[in-house]
Amino acid sequence: MLDLNFVRENLPLIEQMLRQRGADPATVLGDFGDVDRQRRQAITEAETLKARRNKAAEEIAKLKKSGEDAGAVMAETKELRERIQTREKAAADLDARLREILAGIPNMPHASVPLGHSSEQNVEVRRWGAAPKFDFTPRPHWDLGPELGLLDLERAVKLTGARFAVYWDLGAKLERALANFMLDLHTREHGYTEVLPPYLVNSDSMYGTGQLPKFAADSFRVPQGDKDLWLIPTAEVPVTNLYRDEVLGASRLPISLTAYTPCFRSEAGSYGQDVRGIIRQHQFQKVELVKFTRPEESYDQHEKLTRHAETVLQKLGLHYRVVTLCTGDMGPSSAKTYDIEVWLPGQQLFREISSCSNYEAYQARRANIRYRPEGKNKTEFVHTLNGSGLAVGRTWVAMVENYQQADGSVMIPEALRPYMGTDRIRARKF
Repeated sequence: MLDLNFVRENLPLIEQMLRQRGADPATVLGDFGDVDRQRRQAITEAETLKARRNKAAEEIAKLKKSGEDAGAVMAETKELRERIQTREKAAADLDARLREILAGIPNMPHASVPLGHSSEQNVEVRRWGAAPKFDFTPRPHWDLGPELGLLDLERAVKLTGARFAVYWDLGAKLERALANFMLDLHTREHGYTEVLPPYLVNSDSMYGTGQLPKFAADSFRVPQGDKDLWLIPTAEVPVTNLYRDEVLGASRLPISLTAYTPCFRSEAGSYGQDVRGIIRQHQFQKVELVKFTRPEESYDQHEKLTRHAETVLQKLGLHYRVVTLCTGDMGPSSAKTYDIEVWLPGQQLFREISSCSNYEAYQARRANIRYRPEGKNKTEFVHTLNGSGLAVGRTWVAMVENYQQADGSVMIPEALRPYMGTDRIRARKF
């Protein structure tokens, strides 16, 4: 969420930003100006009436002390109290409407973010490694996985429905091995602290990171009486909200956390896209990286976090590229996002495997996460960052497709062999 004063004082800039993000300013801002003016007017009127009420109370006290009739002034006080309540309710209603509008305004893109309205305007930053060469036509994972006895989509449909998967034997072990490898790398070499959060969160948590209200349709809601719980769409939600409504000491920053969790997404409106294999699932696993930083350090930490995610692919020997998302392709909460895209030879394309974003104070303002700068009494909002380190299922896909062999087996790279206990996956049926 953006600061109210910033929006109020920079409406032309906000409107320009919305157009750059491909949004209609009139739709997003609505009656912001009128609501803001009416709210301030209601607050001013309530304060003026309170001042009159206080003076009347003093007058009543004087009249009673002198033995005079205070009935008329007391009647006026009652009327003032009713008018104050009316104006305070109006101010509260207008404040709620104002917060609703503010919650729908996306973040301001960083000056380095390229302008554009779609992924076609994203800018490639760098590449690492080279695509593997095959003396045969490489096959996609949706063929290899079932043939090797690693992946079972038909039984998953029987158990639950479309866009779920069952992993068998070394397929399941590969998923677990990748997660353990990532967690060990981030905790041992990159200095992250591992967290195991709940997989269900409340609406305040979803609001704090920006999933609500905008992405309610993309999430799985679990009604609990008069309250809702939500299956987490990413570990970003519970991990970021660990510090909701807290003030952190400056000496603790930056805080770097990592978590391995399942992620649940209804993918509303995405049906027909990436329906083959396990690229776009309703349930998948992910290792998440989350940082809380001082504002002046957040972009250096953003670069570090992105490099940490890249290191996973480098150690696994997987070819990838990094792109900066343009204004129209970025998520609404982000000020700047790098996508890491891994090469999938079975599909002959790069596929996003991690999005690494700097949200600046946008999430922290929604979740009220502050820190106290050294030597200052006034608190400030932290900057929050997050990225996948990595999406485990898509890394699984990249492993199977990039390390497939002519005989149908899949080689295991050196870095992962201690976790797998083998150097090759061969066919086995269940």
